[in-house]
Amino acid sequence: MPRSGALAAGERVLLIDGRARRYLITLGDGRQWHSHLGALEHDAVIGAPEGRVVATSRGSRLLAFRPTLADFTLKMQRGAQVIYPKDTALIVTFADIFPGATVIEAGTGSGALTLALARAVGDSGRVVSYEVREDHLATAASNIEAWQASFGDAGHVELRLGDVFEGVPEQDADRMVFDLPEPWRAVGTALESLAPGGIVCSYLPTVPQVSQTVEALRGGGFGLLSTFEALVRSWNVDGQSVRPDHRMVAHTGFIITGRKLSP
Repeated sequence: MPRSGALAAGERVLLIDGRARRYLITLGDGRQWHSHLGALEHDAVIGAPEGRVVATSRGSRLLAFRPTLADFTLKMQRGAQVIYPKDTALIVTFADIFPGATVIEAGTGSGALTLALARAVGDSGRVVSYEVREDHLATAASNIEAWQASFGDAGHVELRLGDVFEGVPEQDADRMVFDLPEPWRAVGTALESLAPGGIVCSYLPTVPQVSQTVEALRGGGFGLLSTFEALVRSWNVDGQSVRPDHRMVAHTGFIITGRKLSP
């Protein structure tokens, strides 16, 4: 799938206006995109290189780029709240999601984290993602298929309707990632499914959830427990004028990691 070269029909493309607002569209021959900025002919974008400035019928200028995974996950359709890119990046790093790994995800949601996990494990890896709600699973499947159609690095994802609290058939998995409201109930599943030394990772929004999950992991065969959060603040840089933004992406959730101990 293309990552460079001219933009083509069928690809997802990110349009960015003069106020840095972003719009995600799928290019099609002979089609138009309509907004308050005016109409944009898709044919003006198809065949153009990334970074080209295109104009709408009202004269609004837009930059056209292929979306990054972060761009896509923030703009894709949602059934459940997505894990933000700042947290996804930490999960992939601190849970040590590596090429060739087998990763079990509990709580597919809209598929944002699923896509990041799929990219990290690569074509030789495997992501098995469980979700109890059919509507969320359908939304995730649609999002994953849309990303796969443009960029092709999510073909090794297996989506399953199921409850991890009741156990899963996978054995000797390398990693298990929870995006669940009650992950302490799935500690036994993680213990049964992970290989010795395997990493469990949980994403949680509140302190009481963190406390209960850490205690369950500590008493359930896991060690090297760590809990942290990420606060991200962007800065405005204009020549010698350098200052932080008045707004920042503060608390979104806590991340817990731990490793399975051998008996």
